[in-house]
Amino acid sequence: MRTARITRTTSETDVAVEVNLDGTGTYRVDTGIGFLDHMIEQFSRHSLIDVSCAIKGDLHIDQHHTTEDSALAIGQAIVQALGDKAGIGRYGVAYSPMDETLARVALDISGRPFLVWKAGFTQPRLGEMDSELFEHWFHSIAQAAGITLHIELLYGQNNHHIIEGIFKAFARAMRQAVEVDPRKAGAVPSTKGMLGG
Repeated sequence: MRTARITRTTSETDVAVEVNLDGTGTYRVDTGIGFLDHMIEQFSRHSLIDVSCAIKGDLHIDQHHTTEDSALAIGQAIVQALGDKAGIGRYGVAYSPMDETLARVALDISGRPFLVWKAGFTQPRLGEMDSELFEHWFHSIAQAAGITLHIELLYGQNNHHIIEGIFKAFARAMRQAVEVDPRKAGAVPSTKGMLGG
């Protein structure tokens, strides 16, 4: 089983995250930010990666540290669970339509973190969550998991649909990328023989 557990306590957050890359999309999420919980649950359900994520953060200050640390810990757990990445698909591409919205995500678990973000919102908050933190969440998970990540809103108007479509597309692209392809016979998917910088 490709599983990992990450725990970290700082003056800003107390984080405990577990992932199972070969799961069924079950989740247990409590970040203290309802909308963020909903998005991480969407990620788990549609990627089939089991996710347990519990955070006690300094929400009396703002949501930045909690949002960032949830992504960092999930990303660290994913890369730890992947091990040497032997046999994985490595690449993932997904479109996610949600009513009037269409989002596209393409990614490469390359060990070279990079985020291209071409999306925006017309309202400053979704639920109680600051809209600007969504880009930061994806930047943080890309950094922690070593993912080259391209996210694009092709079109859409409803802000809830936009971010949910993005998370679902990210989830489905990650499912492709982390799944083991039996035709690869356990080979690392790189002519270099390793994935990294």
